[in-house]
Amino acid sequence: MPPPGPDTGTRGDGFDGFAQARLTVGDVTLRVRSGGSGPPLLLLHGYPETHLMWGGVAAELAEDFTVVAPDLRGYGDSSKPPTVPGHETYGKRAMADDGVRLMRQLGFDAFDVVGHDRGGRVAYRMALDSPDAVRRVTVMDVVPTGEVWARADARLALGYWHWSFLALPEPVPERLIAPDPEFFFFDAEFGGAVRGFAPEAVADYARSVRDPAVVHAICEDYRAGATCDRDDDDADRAAGRRITCPLQVLWAGRGALATWYDTLAVWREWADDVTGEALDSGHFLAEERPAETLAAIRRFHGDGHAQAA
Repeated sequence: MPPPGPDTGTRGDGFDGFAQARLTVGDVTLRVRSGGSGPPLLLLHGYPETHLMWGGVAAELAEDFTVVAPDLRGYGDSSKPPTVPGHETYGKRAMADDGVRLMRQLGFDAFDVVGHDRGGRVAYRMALDSPDAVRRVTVMDVVPTGEVWARADARLALGYWHWSFLALPEPVPERLIAPDPEFFFFDAEFGGAVRGFAPEAVADYARSVRDPAVVHAICEDYRAGATCDRDDDDADRAAGRRITCPLQVLWAGRGALATWYDTLAVWREWADDVTGEALDSGHFLAEERPAETLAAIRRFHGDGHAQAA
């Protein structure tokens, strides 16, 4: 791993002492924070956030791991590649490849990964596509994208309406979001919960979603979810491909997954070694319950490395 450069983040954002860089991997340049020492751990954020969502746990994780936290392509200060008709440039396969390339560039051919929300979808796709690279994976508050669409019903249409709205053809959602993106991303969907998180993180999220290129990229992310991501999942199921590394599933005990799915049972159809639990939280586990999230990550990923040693 290259020596850390100066930390140019905001004091108090949870990443003091971390290096910040812009690293080119393949066809994108990613904003990346890295710090700590020990086994490598890749942290992947969710929607509509950036890597700053990990600020409540990053410093503590860096006591045990070499922590790498990028902005996903299209989000935050990472680059926004051109869109293509099939939306593959914002598909989880492309994002997963970004993560593998990033970790190799930093000197890690194999690593653990933790992903929340959209980052969780990238994490499990990475485990499917690059089984030699991913040693252990934690997904937070997701079931596979193909399962979401296959089981879609009125609950999804009303409770997770943004899945369909953001996947509408360009420029429909972009034009409707443009007058007040903060209202859309923070209030219309999450009832203002995001506004109560760490001020430095919220400021970063708000600055990002005010950029029309980020809004378009987010829409492309969801268009990919409804098309190429779903197709990739369906193809894996049909071919019998499974996640072979240990998988931990964490989900919000006060969220949709706890109500709609037998979450562990769903994931056991996709992976050979599945453990997990619900946390007493809403959707944003790492920000609403940082201590519990930290403990679960340390226990699962730390135990795995201890056993390997």
